[in-house]
Amino acid sequence: MKLTGPSPIDEPRRDSAVRLPLRNTVAELLLGTVVAVVVSMLLQFAAARLSISEPSFAPEALAAVGSGVVLAVLFLALALGHRRSPRWLRLFGSWVALSAFSTLALAIPLQATRFYYGGSSVDNGFRMQYMTRMASTPGLADMNYADTPPYYPGGWFWLGGRFANLLGWEGWAAYKPYALTWVAVSTVVAFTLWSVVVRRRIALLAAIATALAGMLHGVEEPYAWPSAAWLAPVAVLAWHALRRRGPAPRWTLVCIGVYVGFASITYTLHFGFAVLMIVTMAVLIGAFRVHQGQRLWPTVRQLFLRLLPIGLVSLVIALVGWLPYLLATSFLLNNPRSAALHYLPEDGAFLPVPMMQGTAFGVLCLAGLVWLLVRCRRNEVAASMLTIVIAVYCWFVLSTLALIAKTTLLAFRLNVILDVVLAVAGVFGLLELIGYLRRRFDARHALQISMVACALGMLGAITINQGAIGVALQDSVKAAYQDYYPTGDNAMGQRDPDELGSWTDDEVRAVAELTGRAPEQNLLLSTDYKLMSFKPYWGFQQETPHYANPLGDYDERAAEIHRWTTARTSEEFLGMLRSSEFRTPNVFILSNPASPHSDVELPESEEGKLVLQLKGDAFPQLPNVRDYDVYFDPAVFDSPEFVQREVGPYTVIARR
Repeated sequence: MKLTGPSPIDEPRRDSAVRLPLRNTVAELLLGTVVAVVVSMLLQFAAARLSISEPSFAPEALAAVGSGVVLAVLFLALALGHRRSPRWLRLFGSWVALSAFSTLALAIPLQATRFYYGGSSVDNGFRMQYMTRMASTPGLADMNYADTPPYYPGGWFWLGGRFANLLGWEGWAAYKPYALTWVAVSTVVAFTLWSVVVRRRIALLAAIATALAGMLHGVEEPYAWPSAAWLAPVAVLAWHALRRRGPAPRWTLVCIGVYVGFASITYTLHFGFAVLMIVTMAVLIGAFRVHQGQRLWPTVRQLFLRLLPIGLVSLVIALVGWLPYLLATSFLLNNPRSAALHYLPEDGAFLPVPMMQGTAFGVLCLAGLVWLLVRCRRNEVAASMLTIVIAVYCWFVLSTLALIAKTTLLAFRLNVILDVVLAVAGVFGLLELIGYLRRRFDARHALQISMVACALGMLGAITINQGAIGVALQDSVKAAYQDYYPTGDNAMGQRDPDELGSWTDDEVRAVAELTGRAPEQNLLLSTDYKLMSFKPYWGFQQETPHYANPLGDYDERAAEIHRWTTARTSEEFLGMLRSSEFRTPNVFILSNPASPHSDVELPESEEGKLVLQLKGDAFPQLPNVRDYDVYFDPAVFDSPEFVQREVGPYTVIARR
């Protein structure tokens, strides 16, 4: 069997903006997605049957070997060639292999837990709350506040709610399989999108690089990962479509608009970045043409007419998710201030330089940067991808300047896009290097060059894969096993009464028995915010201002809670509830410092009171929230209108 070497990267065809006809592209996207879903779900089901007790390195070992074998098969297939097999079989095999790689690498480490990476801690608590909300309602709704249009894009979570309904699971329980399935789908779709602009074999390597970059930084935000994974090939299409001298490639522009619209209903930051990137491309292309002597206004008109269908299509899709919020804010004319952008972690304070890391991934990114700089003037793929890199660094600069206005642009969230672009560019650059070496040296050495290139590429991919499984994701895996389920225990079977999570099932039971209502009919004011991640309760207050819907009036609600704490009798307290401008809670879950299970310490002036923890915006400090307590006099609940029960460290109080 003859070993065939990779060919240099090439540009899209000059006579068309795409390599695949529209019909083939749509068919492959749909069929590839179906294959990815089926393969991922089957492998997840198999992984869940491993039942390996934690803590153990056995799941990581199996994940590394299983996904490593798939990588080896892919590299060998690319090196040995498979042109004699039918095209549909090669395509189907690629879909299965890519889906299997992503799923084996990510599902096996989580084989004995029902949580996704990160467990139910920190940001995952809000994601699970949104998923739980969408599983309990057929339409879009805010994750926390009742009768409030959603502020955070709900497209990914709405579909997740339907996935949970199909399985017959609660939203939080469906989050893990749904997220893992999306990671597999994202890899297969990335392969198809790259196949539109480069040759199949190169597209397959680009998809592998995309998946590896995502495992290092992207998959922990599964709702943001698809738009990050697909941005680069869409950017190549956009660059080509905007530069094309002939008639406007209508369907290409429509497809680009579909991507931008998809980003708008799944991850707002990527939507904004995609818009900036495409507009920047148009400005650069227009400036270059005017510099070459073309007339200004005809150039502007042509580029505008090509941007117009992108904007219109994306606008239609965006309105599906954003119209309720736009109507509630008079199309942003009365948009309240949001704290969502008030976050500046360490990796957002400094410019990202993944190409300088002393790892296999760092070497790949460095190769990518070199290739982009060397080839950007003659290669549309390189030019468009370099535009993304420049746009990411410009976004970082703008985010830093935004600190003057006491906000940020969350630039660190674009690190994953930079990683993907540089990694894929690294693949293209190394392929060109291999092609150059094969031409430069005697033909007798071509076989050896290809063998060495294949071996080094495979070893590099396996090294990055093992680094993601064994290092990058380990803290998130630990959280997935240690965090408590709503049943009051965790994946390792632990049930420690000193851990607040061990009382969740008792709290849920108490709320149900005291109110006699379904979860979605209860409005809670709770010091235990994780309850909202597991049951579709409505919350009077969101846990932090950064995840609070601006229409929820976070500060005003906090002030109202403070007002309630001034009550000294039940009559006074009930009067405050009746006169409140907000829909008031029918359930209060407060910390009881008198409980032997509580670790809350009261100031001397507040002895005997019940405690509610609130959070305020502390930006630009880190952490960006400050915790503070407010205190309720137990006497305000001493009324026939209230019924209460002690549950571990909490007092659960329901209003009749």
